[in-house]
Amino acid sequence: MDERFSRTVRVIGEENMNKIQNSSVIVFGLGGVGGAAAESLVRAGIGRIGIVDKDVVDITNVNRQIIATDDTVGMKKTDALEKRLLSINPALKIDKYDLFYLPETADSVDLTKYDFIVDCIDNVTAKLELIVRAERVGIPIISSMGTGNKLHPEMLKIADINRTSVCPLARVMRRELKKRNISKLTVVYSEEEPVKTDSSVPGSMSFTPPVAGYLITSFVIRSICDIK
Repeated sequence: MDERFSRTVRVIGEENMNKIQNSSVIVFGLGGVGGAAAESLVRAGIGRIGIVDKDVVDITNVNRQIIATDDTVGMKKTDALEKRLLSINPALKIDKYDLFYLPETADSVDLTKYDFIVDCIDNVTAKLELIVRAERVGIPIISSMGTGNKLHPEMLKIADINRTSVCPLARVMRRELKKRNISKLTVVYSEEEPVKTDSSVPGSMSFTPPVAGYLITSFVIRSICDIK
């Protein structure tokens, strides 16, 4: 057993550690939520990870995105994250998809290669496309709802989308999924009312998006290991 995961084994045992190392997860969207989810999945020992994003690191990402530093500004997010993840576990297998996931690009990603899908996309059209395709091929998925303009990470929860409240994005997604005959979806969402701002661009903090990412990783790892 790789010594870097020895503390993990103490919590979940070698059998579950083997399950994790033999599992593959794909993360869509590498921003504040997705970057934290991807890194914590790798620190948990996932053997293979897919990372999907077309964006580049911007100086405005530094306040909340785990891959964003002065050194990575201007880099493709997939390149910046790949370098960071391999510095955590050089044996990690990484599939990079440098693309915006949309209906017209979705065929570029074979979801059936993965055991679990993590949706951290902030575009409704793209989220719906991914969720519908995950449902079609029977791959489990967890989806992040909105974390912008939020100050209380302790109000984040994991639930089925039909049990969500307050979150504007969850409200839209519930309605659109119903149109597509999808009745269930596990999500991370917040019951905090968003802070009102005078900008159409959501504000963000250093602590709320990554906590959502860590909750996602907790759910994925516990699901792989069948731990309640």
